[in-house]
Amino acid sequence: MMDKIEKVEMMDKILRELEDLRNSQTSVMKKISKIEADNINLGIEMLETKLVDVFVAVDSNLNLVSSLEEEFQEYRDKFYKDNKIDALKAAQEKG
Repeated sequence: MMDKIEKVEMMDKILRELEDLRNSQTSVMKKISKIEADNINLGIEMLETKLVDVFVAVDSNLNLVSSLEEEFQEYRDKFYKDNKIDALKAAQEKG
């Protein structure tokens, strides 16, 4: 079983992964906008129509990931405080 310090370290790892996921979703949205801009000269209706749907779906995912990241950060911070991780780390360093 993981000790409390290991749990916080795993939570920090998950937070980094959630941040990466959020950044990936943002990158996808930028790519969709680039395709939309490129299509302005082409005027292909199929792209205009379908890209809006894709953009809305990715935007929804981005909002979900961002919300989850914020909630998990709060959970992690509460766990850290409630379990006095600073004191545990200090004690661990003293050996």
